[in-house]
Amino acid sequence: MKWIECTLGAIDWGALLLAGVTPEILLRMGLAALAGGLLGLERERRGRAAGLRTTLLVCLAACIAMILSDSYYQQSLARFPSAAGSHPDPMRLAAGVLSGMGFLGAGVIIREGNHVIRGVTTAAAIWFVTIIGLAFGAGAIGIGLMATLLSLLILATIPVVESMIRHDQYSDLTVSYLSAECSAEKILRALECLNLAVTGVDLVEDLESKVSRSTFHLAHKSRSAVQLAESINGAIRVIPGVSRISLQS
Repeated sequence: MKWIECTLGAIDWGALLLAGVTPEILLRMGLAALAGGLLGLERERRGRAAGLRTTLLVCLAACIAMILSDSYYQQSLARFPSAAGSHPDPMRLAAGVLSGMGFLGAGVIIREGNHVIRGVTTAAAIWFVTIIGLAFGAGAIGIGLMATLLSLLILATIPVVESMIRHDQYSDLTVSYLSAECSAEKILRALECLNLAVTGVDLVEDLESKVSRSTFHLAHKSRSAVQLAESINGAIRVIPGVSRISLQS
């Protein structure tokens, strides 16, 4: 026991804990944490699933992984300088980190309804912030700073540009009606008058009750959800025999 106590007492714990931690390493980790925090704040502000904590941890983890990978490579060169071709590949760990981010990114992608998919931008942001962390970890500080600035600029300004573009949207309209009084053809004509393109129709008919249910798959330019619902409701409800209207956008 005395030998163990003497041995432990002789260890310079401060030097051991700070071994390999240079000012440059601290700078790389600090910048990675800052970049991850800035991107995380932007995602947190928009209420996304992967917010401040997730993005910060991902960026810092990628930075540390790259630092460790480069450290192993440098140590291998120092110990075995003449062993050409037998040194560890410093990019192997980085490639593994990027592959792992695919699973994390897939976890934040959510499908709502039949046509709405959310979380793709957040998944891309997680993947991108991983690249930023690897850049800082490799010592490419200029590239990391530029990538951080560009990503923040993209996330802040592109939504404004996207809001000005009338893009295609897709909706599903389900109409229930009496087969004796109404038909899918009458509903199609009403939808065409609203400049709505019908890409497909699903028809279900109850032969006993003579009630049919048709689902129309619509394609149209972006417009207010309330405006779309009101225009469709106004055009379909006046058709004789219609008993139920359901719209999913």
